[in-house]
Amino acid sequence: MIIEIDTRLDYKVAPDSPALLQIEAASLPDQRILETTTDARHASVFVRIPAEDGVGERSWIVAGDRLRCDYRARVEIDRPEVELRALAPTPPRDLPGEVVKYTLGSRFIVPELFEPFVSTRFEGLRGGAFAAAARDWIERELAYVPGASDGTTTAADTFLKRQGICRDYAHLMIAFARAGGIPARMVSVYAPSVEPPDFHAVCELYLAGAWHLVDPTGMAGAGEMVRIGVGRDAADIAFLTVKGESELVKQSVSVRRG
Repeated sequence: MIIEIDTRLDYKVAPDSPALLQIEAASLPDQRILETTTDARHASVFVRIPAEDGVGERSWIVAGDRLRCDYRARVEIDRPEVELRALAPTPPRDLPGEVVKYTLGSRFIVPELFEPFVSTRFEGLRGGAFAAAARDWIERELAYVPGASDGTTTAADTFLKRQGICRDYAHLMIAFARAGGIPARMVSVYAPSVEPPDFHAVCELYLAGAWHLVDPTGMAGAGEMVRIGVGRDAADIAFLTVKGESELVKQSVSVRRG
């Protein structure tokens, strides 16, 4: 599948404030970059650095008092659909060292808070069977409500309110997974079926010795997601972090099948 991406950012920022940008599709074995251009107009500094776990890149950018960046790409996805329920758990002793951190708590996710609920609600389920049941529960029980959360909302807040946006769905899925013994990380993606079009937050679960994409909102399938970056939670995958004051002027994200 070919995915075409067109992203445009325009922000007012405090003069010469450094900003950390992560909007470019990652080059990975299951997604090949066919064409790409990044135009950061008027930037005096544009320095690329590796992102988390070697998935994609971040860029430091300094652009006076106006940060403008246009990104376009064509990406070919070659990722077979996998039946989540059929995937076996990976014993803790077999986890690669770099995966272990994704079994632990993070800024927005405290797995221990969810262990009583998970052990009761999904009793007897393990591995992919548990993950599928947890995903289905979240998609069924939560309401997608823009504006229902903000940058401080935790997985526990979402569990209590039963509403949120994609980042909140992903946080709760990761919390359930980690509470159930499955390493889980947050992933920023582009996907053509997301409404409204935007940077989309999903998760990856480590099952059967590999990472597998899961969207608990139900909007995107694994075979059409273009990964941008990964991390412990939303703090690690932000598309733009400005070290100073900033004000949105205009932003658009277009993702379509080629």
